[in-house]
Amino acid sequence: MAQYTRKEILDEAKNLANMLANTEEINRFKQVEAKLNANQKVQKLIKKIKTLQKQAVNFQAYEKTEALKNVEEEIDRLHAEVDAIPIVQEFKETQGVVNDVLQLVSGTISREVTNNVITSTGGDLLAGTTGTKQADEITNSQQ
Repeated sequence: MAQYTRKEILDEAKNLANMLANTEEINRFKQVEAKLNANQKVQKLIKKIKTLQKQAVNFQAYEKTEALKNVEEEIDRLHAEVDAIPIVQEFKETQGVVNDVLQLVSGTISREVTNNVITSTGGDLLAGTTGTKQADEITNSQQ
């Protein structure tokens, strides 16, 4: 079985990342993100939210609870307004798809490494145990 250096593995990871960055899902995400960034209404609302968030921090620091409550309510209202915009909904959906793809890849790598360790040590895939324990028992019984 071949041995790989950390650099070789990282190079392959970069290659995989490049492949992922050029999938249909990621390309769709980039298109939707560009539309979102170009949407003046969304950008204006986000700017307003950021300004109000700064005010909220100041009100909190000076313990102006009533003013803080009002600002937080306005922030929530603006968030709801942003979330109701179709391009924002589409962005969140494509973001979810991209996250699912990344989770799938990550889970597959993790599972395959684990399975490889189990089988290469003579373990039991169904039980999810490596053969290391069996080797220890053999060594101990020979002593």
